[in-house]
Amino acid sequence: MVATGLAVILIFTIAPWNYIPVLVTENVTVIAVIEHGCVGESQYGISVVVPQCDAKVGDIVSASFYVPAKELNGYYDRVQDKLATVQP
Repeated sequence: MVATGLAVILIFTIAPWNYIPVLVTENVTVIAVIEHGCVGESQYGISVVVPQCDAKVGDIVSASFYVPAKELNGYYDRVQDKLATVQP
């Protein structure tokens, strides 16, 4: 019972901040033009729709979008590095 309670406390204090969305603004390369605007690809591999865009494929436009904090802070990369050091 105590172990379960401790696990729940750890999950709710450590993990959630990695999933909170963070607003990012960056220049993306237009990969398609659709009726709703332009579709660009970010450096994180996320497809972003830029509304009211008149750019052409290959142009660079500024886009704002949300990504999970774990994509920016490298938390899971550090966890994987630590796991690699303890696995035989």
